[in-house]
Amino acid sequence: MRGVASAGQRAETARSATDPAAPPSAGWAPAPTDDRASAAALEAAAPILADLDAGRRRAAWPDPSAPGGWRVDPDVKAAILACFRDRRTRDWALGGAFQFRDRVGLPLRDLLASDEATAAAAAGRPWRIVPGGTSIRAGVYIGPGVVVMPPSFVNVGAWIGEDTMIDSHVLVGSCAQIGARVHLAAGVLVGGVLEPPGARPVIVEDDAFVGAGSALLEGVLVGRGAVIGAGVTLTGTSRLYDLVGQRVLVGTADSPLAVPERAVVVPGTRALQGEFAAAHGLGIGVALLVKYRDAGTDARVALEEALR
Repeated sequence: MRGVASAGQRAETARSATDPAAPPSAGWAPAPTDDRASAAALEAAAPILADLDAGRRRAAWPDPSAPGGWRVDPDVKAAILACFRDRRTRDWALGGAFQFRDRVGLPLRDLLASDEATAAAAAGRPWRIVPGGTSIRAGVYIGPGVVVMPPSFVNVGAWIGEDTMIDSHVLVGSCAQIGARVHLAAGVLVGGVLEPPGARPVIVEDDAFVGAGSALLEGVLVGRGAVIGAGVTLTGTSRLYDLVGQRVLVGTADSPLAVPERAVVVPGTRALQGEFAAAHGLGIGVALLVKYRDAGTDARVALEEALR
């Protein structure tokens, strides 16, 4: 686990392929570069990414006065993009069994010895990163009590709230904001949003449940306590057919779709118009809001405490 849990938790200087044993640096710092503009950008990015790790800063945070109740920090995305623009790479060799190569500015998260990991363990709520192929980049905040099942990938800029369960084969994209006590079931895709810098990332608020094989993309917001059924796909510009309120909720590029709090959303179909579609009985997949969460729903989506 040396490559995952080195003393330097947020960034490491370049390690060449000809020198795989070169030690990592002792903290998040920009790697040297001959490009002065790139060097300045990486220097500015370093404290921002360190703050993301520690939870002192977020790509987006709750703000009732902001559109949709969330305010975006474009400087966070700019810092992440600066790291991606540095094309140099470094190597990781985990006991010789696993070998990896990635950008110098986007190292692996320290999952064992970082200040945040140590604090969570000391509080009796350690992170559980189950062995088997999970990768979490630096610049990700992980709350106390988080469980990550393998294999999963969490990209830079993401926020994972306390006691959240990330199940197997889950991808959490750049800057996605996942609340506390959320369950992302097996195979969930939470898309990343880096550009434009002011665009809202995908947000899943506290106590939500996202069913197996679902996809949340393009800045969609899942409200507190909502349940997204297995196999639902929601984008920022999706239409959500609300059978309870008899309305259609529509997202736009400027104002992505927001799923109401405690809503229960399942996949459905809508018949396509036209002679050809009618002759062949064709329909298109849609998302249906069929009810709001009740005691029965709570029982079906409850995660046994023993699993955490």
